[in-house]
This record gives sequence, C-alpha cells and structure tokens, in this order.
Amino acid sequence: MIREFLYKYYIDPIIYGQPYTIVDTLTYALILILAVYLVYRGLQHFGIEVDSRFVLATIPFVVLGGLLRVVEDTGMIASDLRVLLITPLIYFVVSFVTVVALFLSRLLDMKGIVREYSRAYGLIGIALSAVVLTVLLLWGAANTRIDLTVLAAILAMAAVTAAAVWGFLRYVLGWEYVRNPLYILLIVGHMLDASATSFGIDLHSVHYVEQHVVGSALIAWTGTAFAMFPLKLLVIVPAIYVLELYRKEGSATFWHLVLLAMIVVGMAPGVRDMMRMVLYV
Repeated sequence: MIREFLYKYYIDPIIYGQPYTIVDTLTYALILILAVYLVYRGLQHFGIEVDSRFVLATIPFVVLGGLLRVVEDTGMIASDLRVLLITPLIYFVVSFVTVVALFLSRLLDMKGIVREYSRAYGLIGIALSAVVLTVLLLWGAANTRIDLTVLAAILAMAAVTAAAVWGFLRYVLGWEYVRNPLYILLIVGHMLDASATSFGIDLHSVHYVEQHVVGSALIAWTGTAFAMFPLKLLVIVPAIYVLELYRKEGSATFWHLVLLAMIVVGMAPGVRDMMRMVLYV
C-alpha cells in the first residue's frame, strides 16, 4: 500500500514526467517551508548574515537551476543520472551546489583571499550559469535551433507586465516599499514564469503543457494560458503586502529567506520554460 502510494504520487511523476497532483504539490510546498526554516537556523549557527546582498548573490544559482533543468529536457544525458535534474530532485542538487559555493566563499573571505564573500559567491553562480548556458547553446546549434525571436518575445512580455504590476503597486496603491530591488525581482521572476507559460501554450509552434495542478486547472477552465497572469497577481500582490508587514516587526534574516524562496519558485521555472522554447525542446 505504502509502496504503491509513493510510486503513484512521487516516484512515477519524476521518472515519467507526469503532471503534478494536489498530493505532491502540497508535499513539496511543505518541504519548501521546512527547508527555508532549516536554512535559516543553519545560517544563524554559522554566523552568515542574510541580507539583500546575500539574496542578490544567490540569484545566479536560481538561474543555474532553471538552465540545468533544460539540460535534462534536451535528452543529452541518457543515463539514469538524468533524474537528478528533474523536479523536485534538482532542487536538492542545486541547493547542494549553492551551499558548497556559499561556504567556500565564506572560507576564502575568512582567510583574506577575497574581500567580500557575497561577491565571490555570486561570481561562482554566474560562472556556473555561463558554462551551462554555453553547453545548451552549443547543443541547440548542433541538434535543434536557437530562436532569438522567441527569447525577445518572452522577455518583452515579462518586462511590460512586470513594469505594469510594479507601476500599479507603486503609484496606484501607493506602496513605496516596492522600490526595494528584491520586491522588483519577485515581480519580474513571476511575470517571466507567466510570460513563458502563456507564450509556450498559446503561441509557440511546439505544443507545451502546464504541469502544475492549479495552473493547469485554471487554463482548462478559461481556455487560455494567459490566465496565468491574474493567477500570479492573486499570489504575489498579497504576498508582498504580508512580507512588508513581517519585515517591519519580524526577523530580517527570515524575511530575506522567505522572499528568496518566493523568487525561486517563480524565476527558476520561468528561465527553464523560456530556454526550452528558445531551443525547441
């Protein structure tokens, strides 16, 4: 009974790329919440300050996660090791790489080899992302195609919608605090995700599908993937309001970690979906 349950809701969806269900979606959401708390406690223990510089330096690793997911999409890895690059296992892989880079940078900082560990930490992420992006582009040039028009279209959609959302929050609702670069990143990341999803399902020549249970249900109900934009707004607008209330009275470290986690769940799949469409995989 337990074995069948685990295969049905957790193992088979990973191996066969099946859509998410309410069971695994809730499970992974709980794991994310627990992971944020454990990271919070771990960073406290090792005396690593979590501030805006830390979050900004972590963004390249968010991009890295999205790009590594595309590596699996291309099929260039034929062995069973490919499952390590499938959600949710890829989150553990990227988290491990990120933690190693973070503590290596911190060690170099303590030894006086680098001036600021956050800068070294971010540069490692940028370098790794550049390597994976280069591999993907070389693979695309040799095996499929690289469509820069698709790239420009998705980025333009994300930029316009993010600017509209930010402008509404800043000038209509009067939320001056959305000028914080981290809130801007949160908006941009989720608008990128919505833009890539809507373009891929409604406009791209390859037939892509939404795998997340809430998104797929909404798309089926409305008949268009552009319904992802109001769905995103229903999530991020209240989230920004609540986060700002917590920032004023709660722990700054935990606030930064929660905000980072929210950026990850928007930006990483957005990068992945965008690159899939650029490479037609």
